[in-house]
Parts: sequence; structure tokens; C-alpha cells
Amino acid sequence: MRGACWYSNFSASRLASPSLTPLHLHLHLHQSQSQSQSLHFYHDQQHSNNINALNRPKTPPAPQEPNNPRPFSNPQNQKALISLIKSSSCTQMIHLLQIHAHLLRTSLLQDPTLSLSLLSRLSLYPFRDLAYSRRLFAQIPKLNVSHYNTMIRAYSTANYPLDGFNMYKEMIRRGIRPDPITLSFVTKSCIKISSLIGGLQIHGRILRGGHQLDNLLLTTLMSFYSSCVRCDEACKVFDEMSQRDTVAWNVLISCYTHNGRTRDALGVFDIMQSPLYGSEPDDVTCLLLLQACANLGALEFGGRIHKYIEEHGYRNALNLCNSLIAMYSRCGCLEKAYNVFKAMPVKDVVSWSAVISGLASNGRGVQAIEAFREMQRIGIAPDDQTFTGVLSACSHSGLLDEGRMFFNCMRKEFGIVPNIHHYGCVVDLMGRAGLLDEAYELIISMGIKPDPTIWRTLLGACRIHGHVDLGERVIGHLIELKAQESGDYVLLLNIYSSVGNWEKVIEVRKFMKEKGIQTIPGCSTMELKGIIHEFVVDDISHPRKNEIYEKLDEIEKQLNIAGYVAEITSELHNLGAREKVTRLSYHSEKLAIAFGVLATPPGTTIRIAKNLRICVDCHNFAKMLSGVYNREVVIRDRNRFHHFLEGRCSCNDYW
Repeated sequence: MRGACWYSNFSASRLASPSLTPLHLHLHLHQSQSQSQSLHFYHDQQHSNNINALNRPKTPPAPQEPNNPRPFSNPQNQKALISLIKSSSCTQMIHLLQIHAHLLRTSLLQDPTLSLSLLSRLSLYPFRDLAYSRRLFAQIPKLNVSHYNTMIRAYSTANYPLDGFNMYKEMIRRGIRPDPITLSFVTKSCIKISSLIGGLQIHGRILRGGHQLDNLLLTTLMSFYSSCVRCDEACKVFDEMSQRDTVAWNVLISCYTHNGRTRDALGVFDIMQSPLYGSEPDDVTCLLLLQACANLGALEFGGRIHKYIEEHGYRNALNLCNSLIAMYSRCGCLEKAYNVFKAMPVKDVVSWSAVISGLASNGRGVQAIEAFREMQRIGIAPDDQTFTGVLSACSHSGLLDEGRMFFNCMRKEFGIVPNIHHYGCVVDLMGRAGLLDEAYELIISMGIKPDPTIWRTLLGACRIHGHVDLGERVIGHLIELKAQESGDYVLLLNIYSSVGNWEKVIEVRKFMKEKGIQTIPGCSTMELKGIIHEFVVDDISHPRKNEIYEKLDEIEKQLNIAGYVAEITSELHNLGAREKVTRLSYHSEKLAIAFGVLATPPGTTIRIAKNLRICVDCHNFAKMLSGVYNREVVIRDRNRFHHFLEGRCSCNDYW
């Protein structure tokens, strides 16, 4: 037999392993009145029990022609073989190879139930031998949709999604009609390979096949559109679903968050629970919404989710507790983050890393290091994320010697190889200390290909210290990586304007215009009574705009009396001093702060999230306001938190 010859060549070395102790079990399956075949297994007593049923005496079948072997097993043999294939005691590949050999020799591979059972066992967890599974697949004489589904599933869940998609195309060429299971797994393959065209083809197949009512399949299709940044198409699929379970709502929340519509994601929480839909959020819903709250800085809404978690029995769920710590930390509320941490019955390395990272980003470097020491004391080994947090703590707090010590001990004491994030923290730390050339040499010699983020970290340090030549070199590296963004050129403009080189400023602006490089508009958000208020520069969209501008003018007068002077170097246009002051007056952060002063009682903490790095002038403005108005102002910009209190900032004026 052709298949049997192939099997002998392929697996002889695997069957001859001297490390196995053979227990010979004979499986007698009569093919004629005068002949029987036996199969030798390397197996244990459990396999003997499974095979006994096959050894019971039975009337031999009628003789067959030599060249026409019996194509199918009887039901008793089939059931016993399937049980053997699926047996939990079948833990070694050698067992499946012997079963495969038996199926080939007895022509039982023609039985679709048996071939499917063996294919599933080989291709899926725990064996996942895709190369061997593909060869077995090629031997099966009559393939059906279930065989293809098994292979597509195996490829889509492994690191070979393109092979899964190609298997689907082969299936279509052979005229085998896909079912919802096929379409679900091939859609997951399209997600992994980011194939918009492939996914659109699958969507068309879903419609042509009449699967519009398969909500599980449509939910997978929503995930596909979300991954391709096609939020509107995902929402359209959601709207067309006949019934929406919690999983579908979760995918919608994830879609909104993934596509920058975080406020819409938060709105889903109330909509899904309304009487019209009646879907109850689960732990995954809470996890997704906590991430959305963290991204948006929505502390009040995060508190609502926290309350829901406690009321619905998720209080001790480790992943939710860790997410609560991260959410409160990213909203600048360390006290609540610590309360969650303290109440956890079990804390893992993720819990400790979340606390350390939260302390770090909020400027509590010394406390972050103390938490790291405590973690070691109780016997929890740090991982790479822990070291990212503790190095970030050293960076944000200017702890140069401590940062170098932790960086050096990563490999020596803990066997953790520094990654690009660890190097980035050290570069930021050196930049804070003014060691720009040393930071540059570290990037060049680190043995890892530099990514755009680490170059931008150094570029930010060049802006702080006015290092023009190095800044230009860094921009050159970003151009080589084809990763330059508008923010990179804005930093370069800052460097040139800080030294008064307006010719270079004009030159860079001209280059940006020619290349069509658009700057990202600054945007600040503030949450008040569960509503997210958004501001941009010179904003006139807010319903209370007149009151806000009046309050801002009043605040500026009070701060001017206290000694505030606008930092005109923050304005990058070559204008007169008065024009620069006017342009700086209505930055989004200032409008958000003015709204906070207007809309909240005296003494209330004002919390703002900014999508870009806060400028020097707005930083000075917030610092001065915190002292004059006796308000704590917390601003989270793209890089870190700034806690303004009594005229000082937690960043010590380095960010």
C-alpha cells in the first residue's frame, strides 16, 4: 500500500526508540478466515483494558479479495479504537504512530470517524504535530468538512494562520462546502494575518451560506473588523445580530476601546443592562471596562465597576484585582490602588508589578523600591515586567545610582536578560541626569535593535537640555527606521526654538508641510459626575464655554499677581512676545483646569488626562494654581503623572 510504505519510511526511527519498555499488546482484527494481523503497542495496562473489547471472539467476516480490503470496521471495533485514541493514558506520540500504522494496514483509515479522531488528536493540544498531521491528512481518501475544520482550527490556534487560510481555499477548490465552524476558525486566521480582503471574502461566504443567524460566528466577525480598525463595520454586524449575548457585548466594548472610542465603550455598560437588552456584564466585561477607564482616566466610572465587581462575587478574582490596581494607579489614585492590593487574599508577581509600576508613574520612586524589596522578602521572584516598573521608578524619581544597580543585577542575580523597555528606562534615567552622550552610546551598544520609542526618549532629553546636534542625529535614526511621527518633529522644533534658531524652525515646518506631516492636536479630558468632558486648544464646543473662558481669565489674573509669567518658549511660532502669550492662554490643559475650578467645590482634586506631553507653560500654570487656589491638580500626560500640590510637582520639573 502506498500509504503504508510512506509510513514505514517516515516513522521507523520514532518507533525504534530504545528508551521505551515494550509491553506487547496484541490486537486481533480478523480480515479473513485464515489470516489475522497483530499490532504491538508500547503502552500501559490502561491500554490493555481499552483493547480487551476488541479481542473478544467473534464470527470472522466473509473472505475478501486480496486487492479489496474491508473498508470499514464494525461498530464495536470503531468505538474501541476511538476510545483508545482519546484515552488520557495515550500520552506519547509513539502510541498514536502505532495506531496510525494499524489503520493503514487494515484500511480502517477509510473510516471517516476514525481518521477524524486520529487527526484531531495529532493536530490539537497536547501533541500539535502539524507536520505529521498534514501528512496524515493527505492520506485520508475521502475528506469531509470536519477534516478540514480540524486542520484549519489547528493552524489558526498555532502560529500558522496563513496555512489555515490556504487550507480553507483548498477546501473551496475541492467543492467542499464550509460550515459555521469552518468560517469561524478561518476568520480567526484572517485576524492573525491582518487580511482585510480575506475577511471580507469570509463575510460574503457567511451571507451566501445563510449563516446570518449564527451569533457566535457573527461575534467572531466583529472581532475581525475590530482588529482591522473597521469599527463601523463591526458595529453594523452587531446591529444585525438577532440576539446579543454577553460575549457579543464584550466584543463591542473591546472594539470601541481598540479603535479609540473609549467613551463609547463605557456607555455600553449601562446600555447592555437596560430592560431593552437585559444582558448581565461578566468578569470579562469588567476587565475590559477597567482597561477603558485606565486609558481615559475615568476614576468615577472605574469606581462604579469596582462596586459591581464586589456586588457580583468577583471580589477575589485575581485578574480583576490586578486590573483595579492598574486602573486606580493610572487615574492617579494610589490610595485606592493600595487598598485593593492590601485586601487581596492572594498576590502574584503581576499584583506586585502593578503596584510598583503605579508608584513609579506617580513619582513615588522610593516607595516603589521599598515595594520591590518587600516582594523579594516574602519570596516572590520578580519578572521582566517588575524590573520595567522598578527601573521606571528610578527614572521618574531621578535615582541614577539605584537605577544602574537594578539594571546590572537583573542578569547577574535573577537571570533576566534586559529587553528594549529596560534599556529605555535607563536611557531616560541618563537623560534626566544630563548624560546624553552616555545614553546614546548605550543605545548603540545594547545588542538589541533600537526601536522608535527609545530614540524618542533620547530626543525628549535633547529637548530638555537643548542638545541640538544629538537631537538631529536622533531624528536621522528615526528616519532610517521610517518611524518618524509629527511629535518627533515637534520635539525638534522645541530644540531649535529653545536656542533661538528660527531659520531651522522654518526649515522643519516647510519640510513637514511638503511631506504632509500633520501634528496631532492636543486634547485634555476631565471626568465629572460620570461624564467625560473633552477640550482642545481654543475650544468653543463646550456648552459652558463662556463661563469657562471667563473663569480662565480670572485665574490668569490671580496667578499673574502671584508671580506667574507665561513661558513663551513653549510657543513654536516666530511671533512677538504678546502674540505668543495669547496663543498659550487657551491650551487644552488650561481650559480643563478652568472648568474644574468652575464646576467643583473648593478643595476638590482636579484630575485631567492629556493625550500629548504637557508643555512647560501649562506645567508652570498648574504648579502655580495648586498653590494659589489650594487645589491638588493631577495631570496624566503621554509620559507620566504630574501631581501638583502647594506649588510643587511630583516630577520635580523633569518630564
